[in-house]
Amino acid sequence: MSDIENLILAFIITFLSTIFFTYFVRKILKDADVTDKPIVTEHRHKTGTPTMGGLAMLLGAALAASVYFSQNNLVLTVLIMLSAGVVGLLDDLLGLKIKEIQKVVRNITTKAINIGRLTLEPGEEARVATKKAKEDLPALLKQKMVEITGETPIKSEEKERDKIVAQIILGVFLAATGAVSSTVLGFEAGIFIIPVVIFGIIGSINSVNLIDGMDGLAAGILTIASGACVIFSMIQGNLGAAVPFTILTGLSLGFLVFNRYPASIIMGDTGSFALGAGYITAGFLGDVIYFAVIALAIPIISVIISLMHRAHVIKLPVEPLHHTLNYKGLSEKKIVALYWSLTFLICLVSLLIYQFLW
Repeated sequence: MSDIENLILAFIITFLSTIFFTYFVRKILKDADVTDKPIVTEHRHKTGTPTMGGLAMLLGAALAASVYFSQNNLVLTVLIMLSAGVVGLLDDLLGLKIKEIQKVVRNITTKAINIGRLTLEPGEEARVATKKAKEDLPALLKQKMVEITGETPIKSEEKERDKIVAQIILGVFLAATGAVSSTVLGFEAGIFIIPVVIFGIIGSINSVNLIDGMDGLAAGILTIASGACVIFSMIQGNLGAAVPFTILTGLSLGFLVFNRYPASIIMGDTGSFALGAGYITAGFLGDVIYFAVIALAIPIISVIISLMHRAHVIKLPVEPLHHTLNYKGLSEKKIVALYWSLTFLICLVSLLIYQFLW
């Protein structure tokens, strides 16, 4: 078979197996009552949806690595995905425990009021999440400026420090393989490729993890970005890069069958950590890291905006950005369509520039 036919077959095997594994894992999770407990008020209707669906993608990836075990880049990519999936799984398991119950309040005045870092317009609701907001609440209740409209359970999660340490270890795993080229954009990085790899792993995992907040959002973006990386790799004649990205495309699209709106399963940190780590690993090993980063621009920009919010450079009513858009009235389906469209446009323009203008 030709290279194209091999890639098509690899995609079909991964796509169909991931659909099967997702159906199978969803049933088990549902029977075990391993379900989501959204902390965003607008997403309360998602309560009860099975989470940790990333397990299905890990099974699909393992099958692909078994079938195409002679493809070294693919096997290494899947090993990093499995390692990252375990880290995400630990966070998902910890998330089954409720850390605290946060109150939800509504502005019942005719003017805007401040609570914590938020400004609530008349009739708007918000969770009392930050320390300052909790300190402000008693006075606002006493002045009859807000009313409590409900409560939201907040799940436990790993400390940010522990997550970063785990992600650094994953980066060390990848660097230790010696399979990553020390040349980046034509420059010889030498030993400094190690921090570059670690930073790439951390950035990609957190980008995909942050964007995974709406039905089909992360899976759709990774389908488009990975598919674009396949095309870019084939234009270069780089089959070693095309195979892992083909598998990632099949995994993401297969999971999307059940994860699209309204989702009947959520990937959880198990899936977002695995996809984020696998995506950037495929980019490094295939030496197409620059295009892979461009294709993932929307999640990366979302992370930058969130970091600016946390650094008090800007102020978002709700973090991350896609939740702010939802808070401001844009429907979930429209937000997902917008993010998918922007990702597709960025990938298309980048491919055209490379093909005809580079």
